[in-house]
Amino acid sequence: MTEEAVSTVCSARGCSNQATWALRWNNPKIHTPDRRKTWLACDEHKDSLSDFLDRRSFLREVEPFT
Repeated sequence: MTEEAVSTVCSARGCSNQATWALRWNNPKIHTPDRRKTWLACDEHKDSLSDFLDRRSFLREVEPFT
């Protein structure tokens, strides 16, 4: 049995910082209302990634990631 490696790195392009935030989102045109996708963000990119999703009305929750 093998374990899948789960990335805990920020989702911002080119960033290699450890994630400290989970941005939960969905695209209402293709996802059911209860479906959540997750982008991870470091402190530096939390606002820019959240703004990107929010401008598209995709952002649902922002939670600390541990």
